[in-house]
Amino acid sequence: PFIKRLKQISFDIVHAHTPFSSGNIALDTARKRGIPIVASFHSKYYDDFLESLKFEGAARFVVSKVVDFYNSVDAVWTVNRSTAETLREYGYKGTIEEIPNGTEYETVKDKEAECEKINSQFGFTPDQLVFIYVGQMIRQKNTRALIESLALLKQRGLDFKMLMIGQGYALEELKALSKSLDLDDRVSFLGPIYDREYLKSIYCRANLLIFPSLYDNASIVVREAASQCCPAVLVEGSNTAEGITDDFNGFLTKDGAENIANRIMKAVENPEKLVEVGRNANKTVYTNWESIVDEVYGRYMEIIKVFSKMRA
Repeated sequence: PFIKRLKQISFDIVHAHTPFSSGNIALDTARKRGIPIVASFHSKYYDDFLESLKFEGAARFVVSKVVDFYNSVDAVWTVNRSTAETLREYGYKGTIEEIPNGTEYETVKDKEAECEKINSQFGFTPDQLVFIYVGQMIRQKNTRALIESLALLKQRGLDFKMLMIGQGYALEELKALSKSLDLDDRVSFLGPIYDREYLKSIYCRANLLIFPSLYDNASIVVREAASQCCPAVLVEGSNTAEGITDDFNGFLTKDGAENIANRIMKAVENPEKLVEVGRNANKTVYTNWESIVDEVYGRYMEIIKVFSKMRA
């Protein structure tokens, strides 16, 4: 049914967001119809392959096939400069354009009401420190160091609640780690949240998004949090930390549980500064899709025009 439906659509351009099965369908569609194809590069595929294959040689071989795919398309886009550098490290030598991510969220008008919803549901007091993590529960996202940093915060007497949102192969492992570190009274694993309005309310209530991933390229959750004035704690030098200035529109830390814990302690010691950094994140990190789509549409039209001239 999928292929049949594709044949019924009169495409002017196709855009692939993966170099695998659907990306190859997109490439096949473009070549058979004589139309251009754009491909976006989002992920650190080498890390994924190494995690699943457990062999560097095999991981490098599959990455070489990923590069072959990007070499075969008409335009390559990445979400930021750091992501482009990752693709270069994989061996791609062609032109790369940077088209940033956005979010569909708008900043809420009545933040107090949204916060009250979450306070009521979880039994938080209005001045309770609430931290969140939103993403896959996998080792590549540095989740173990995150849980260990929370244990250090508890040992130092910081009163906080942590909401872990998402699912993944390491979920049960992280739950067991949390329990072994006596964090049952501080950490709640909520699983995946598909209700976008509910998730937006959680972003409103959170004081910090703790996202120490070295794996992500330009995680949308950082922009989602910023849309509701929630700043993020990120590892300096990571791809996701691009565009973040420490103590201005986010908080940067060295990698490692102790470093993460130290940065969180420093970030929350001045509540007024914490709020100010959140507001700056909203002004400088948050971008909605509406503004980005205009740029994307313009580039599509340019690519179609150039491609048509080349084929004429």
